[in-house]
Amino acid sequence: MQKIEAFIGRIVDAVGIVLAVLLVLMVLNVSFDVMMRYVFQASSVGMQELEWHFFSLIILYGTGFALRHEGHVRVDFIYDRMPAKRKALINIFGTIFMLMPLALLIFFGSFEYVNDALITNEISEDPGGLPYRWLIKIQIPLSMAFLMLSATGYILKNIQKYKEAK
Repeated sequence: MQKIEAFIGRIVDAVGIVLAVLLVLMVLNVSFDVMMRYVFQASSVGMQELEWHFFSLIILYGTGFALRHEGHVRVDFIYDRMPAKRKALINIFGTIFMLMPLALLIFFGSFEYVNDALITNEISEDPGGLPYRWLIKIQIPLSMAFLMLSATGYILKNIQKYKEAK
C-alpha cells in the first residue's frame, strides 16, 4: 500500500513541477502582454487567451497537487486540535464521500461539453484568438481523473497515518 501511495505521490509531484513551469510561463506571458499594451499600445488576443489557458491548467491540476500537500481548504482551527487518528478518519471519509463524488460528477458531466467542442473543432470566436479551444476543454475530465488519482494516494496515506496513530 505504501508503494502505491509513493508511486501516486511521484506522479502528482511531477505534475506539480509542470504546473510550476506553467506558472512561470503565465507570469512571463502576462508581463509581456502588459508591456506590449501599455508601452507599445499593441495587444494580442492570442496572448490574452493564453493567459486564461495557463490559469485554467494551473487551477484544474493544482487541486490534486494541493490535496497531496495538504494545501486544500478546511476548518483548521477545529481540525488542528484533533488527535491524529481522528484527523486521518476525517480525511479518509471526507475524500471518499465528498471529494470523490464531486470529482466523478464533474468527470462524467463534462463528457458532453468536451465532445461538443471536439465535434465542432471549437476555436476562439475572437479575431486573432487561439485555435483548438477543445484542447483546453478536454483538460476538465483529465484533471478530474488526476484529482481522483491524487485522492486515492491521499486516502492510502491517511490509512497509513490511522494505523500508525495511537
